[in-house]
Amino acid sequence: MIEDKEPSDGMNGIDEFLARHSADVEEAVRKAAAAEIMPRFRQLADHEVDQKSGPHDLVTDADRGAELFLTGALGALLPGSVVVGEEAVHADPASYGAIQGDAPVWIVDPVDGTRQFVRGEEGFCTLVALAHRGVLLASWTYAPARDQLATAVRGGGAFLDGERLFAGRPAPGRDLVVATSHPDYTTDDQKRALLALRTDGVAPRPCGSAGLEYLALARGELDATAFSWEAAWDHAAGLLLVEEAGGAHLTLSGMPFRITGGNSLPFTAARDAATARRVADLLASGPATTG
Repeated sequence: MIEDKEPSDGMNGIDEFLARHSADVEEAVRKAAAAEIMPRFRQLADHEVDQKSGPHDLVTDADRGAELFLTGALGALLPGSVVVGEEAVHADPASYGAIQGDAPVWIVDPVDGTRQFVRGEEGFCTLVALAHRGVLLASWTYAPARDQLATAVRGGGAFLDGERLFAGRPAPGRDLVVATSHPDYTTDDQKRALLALRTDGVAPRPCGSAGLEYLALARGELDATAFSWEAAWDHAAGLLLVEEAGGAHLTLSGMPFRITGGNSLPFTAARDAATARRVADLLASGPATTG
């Protein structure tokens, strides 16, 4: 389970909220995509795309608009909650600290896979997770270009368009397919750790949208991931989805990934616990870093 503390009595109210309002969250996610993302898909003008840290770190008017939409909608659905969104944290890094606070927190990536979105490819999604005191409680992964919606509730399973997801186990005798961080976005130590996956029985490939890679894991279409960064908006929704589909995740310290940070990187998520351990052991043969 992805958690830093024991569940508190305060979660009872959130569980009740989810029982009553999960469909409202789904509606908000779909509306954000319909209003802010899809009208700009394959229609982006140059002035609607900006760089953040560099040419591979992009933000668009769709990212900004969808995050503003969701910030308002999600906050209204659950009074007293806070929203930690990728673009808001870029503008105010201190706002990331709300993940460790006492209020329920929505963790939002308005467009996961912005580079794919800018290129006019369908491999992007909107990610929303609800957490409380470091514990992930629910998640929504919406791929608007494909009209696919995956959801998960802690202890309640993972679903894609209403159908239960089971990650299963890798087929015996077949190479493990592992989606990995692109070498351009890793430190030298992380590169060496990821190079350990280039061995017999493992077939690493560069990852696309993290959210869609996690969905592929939960569907049993991918065996594992190996990622070298820990921004919660990229991982929170997908890791809960994988966990509720029967998967597992490990950092190089042997502990589950923590959304509050301080993880030993790279870390892995996988279809089952045995595969997670196998990939983590390979990664551990190279140097580890702490996020």
